[in-house]
Amino acid sequence: MLANNSKARGVHAKGPHRIQYDFMLDGVRYRPTLPHIPTEASLNRARVHLKDIRARIKAGTFIFEEEFPDYRHMARVIDPSQIRTCNQVFDQFLEHCEARVARHDLAASTLSTYRRILDNLWRPELCDKLFLKTDHLTLNRIADRNRKWSKKRYNNAISALRRAFAFGYRNHPDKANPALGLRCCRITRKDRPRPDPFRIQDAEKLIAQIHRDWGEAQGNYDEFRFFTGLRPSEQIALTVRDFDPARRTLTVNKARVNGVHKNSTKTGHDRLFELCPRAAVVLARHLRLRERLVAESRITHDRLFLRKNGEPIQNLVGVQQRWRLSLKRAGIRRCRPYCARHSSVSWNLMCGKNPLWVARQHGHSVRTMLEIYAAWAEGAVESDVAAIEQAMGLAPRRDNSGGLLGSIRRLFTRSSPLDIKVRKRRFSIWRWIGHQKRGLCS
Repeated sequence: MLANNSKARGVHAKGPHRIQYDFMLDGVRYRPTLPHIPTEASLNRARVHLKDIRARIKAGTFIFEEEFPDYRHMARVIDPSQIRTCNQVFDQFLEHCEARVARHDLAASTLSTYRRILDNLWRPELCDKLFLKTDHLTLNRIADRNRKWSKKRYNNAISALRRAFAFGYRNHPDKANPALGLRCCRITRKDRPRPDPFRIQDAEKLIAQIHRDWGEAQGNYDEFRFFTGLRPSEQIALTVRDFDPARRTLTVNKARVNGVHKNSTKTGHDRLFELCPRAAVVLARHLRLRERLVAESRITHDRLFLRKNGEPIQNLVGVQQRWRLSLKRAGIRRCRPYCARHSSVSWNLMCGKNPLWVARQHGHSVRTMLEIYAAWAEGAVESDVAAIEQAMGLAPRRDNSGGLLGSIRRLFTRSSPLDIKVRKRRFSIWRWIGHQKRGLCS
């Protein structure tokens, strides 16, 4: 009677010295044994053990060889990873990425991008398909359906899938990963977003419009970004303690991306930002506004820039919406808020600032500064340069006819709009670096 009841519950005696377990794993029935004398007490413990085994099988944490190391048909046991679905692999990959974020080894924005791409593009198509049965043609067919995507968006989708599949195939080094055959689009210089700086007159017009539309808090935020060129993620993360009024500098060492705080900037390099006179005036005005809100008990945080009601700016969604509305009301061409950063870089170069200093201020490489941004200062007229210097509160420039800066200014400026442009000369960063090494440039 005891043996029948035990057998009905999945355990029974197998001879005088062993107890047999009966359970299903991945659709296959297994009946391994353990060396225990089948008494009533040991059979009761075996039933509890079997219940725990079934719970772990359901949770996906059961490891056969650890529970039954002496099983004689171990070679026939199906590896659970052999029948994992793509959804399960994606879940495990994202869980691994979450652990990396917790260790500060991966940006939270990167994890958010992976999750969005996998959930919106790959999960609906692959769903419950067996991971190891998914071939290259299937993946390529899914990727090619979205023919209206830009090259960058297509490459992001392929990159996220490659990383998820690479994670899954680490458990199968003997098998070929089909995602490795997916080719990204080649991004040429023409495909990259082109800097689109404002003319100083349009910038002043937009700044005045934002002040009228949204008040002093929002107006100060946008005016400050024009004359510092800080990345939006860096600007909304600034705190009051980052400003040094004695030296008139800002410490830029953190960012806020998609509402998540980061302890580093985009490039991972901290920098000490020197404010121009116009930016210093804007910040002083903003600090007076902040002090009034603190006196009214409307601020309980240390963040520098804030909304009209005193709350900190957590993300850029509302800021971008207000930017677009003010652009439309001012009758200025549509452009991204990031163009304020392009404008700041271009204005500094047009005013004859040292390119090395400008690159350090804005967190760029020198090559990016001279080959991309400097090219957009070409065709500037002297009247525009004078207006920029006046708006930034800079002293009238001296004659920079000699040296590297003079060469840049002669290439990029004209005395009036009616003058014929000077002959274009392509600036080579490598030639300039070579001259520096030989001591020909100061």
